[in-house]
Amino acid sequence: MRTVAAAILLTAFIAGPALAQDHVQRYREEIEKSPADQANEQRAQRAYQRAINSVPDQKPVDPWGIARSDNAPKAAPKAHAKSAAKTAAPKQAKPASASAN
Repeated sequence: MRTVAAAILLTAFIAGPALAQDHVQRYREEIEKSPADQANEQRAQRAYQRAINSVPDQKPVDPWGIARSDNAPKAAPKAHAKSAAKTAAPKQAKPASASAN
């Protein structure tokens, strides 16, 4: 019996403030705006557009530009890269102790 009473009391404490609100805007519900609010909104929109248009155009940023040099050779085609990888394999040197004997 006590748990039922505690549950009802808890529900009342939670639901009380929610039901006391005058109006909660629902999804896609339009709120009527006064002419002063509409004028303020239009003024803010014009100010935003002026601010956006006053920003100068910037060139694209290359974040790896510092790491690359401008005159670096272009990458070789894949067929050529495979044959270059085969020929560029380092040869293993003989150990120094074996050549001393």
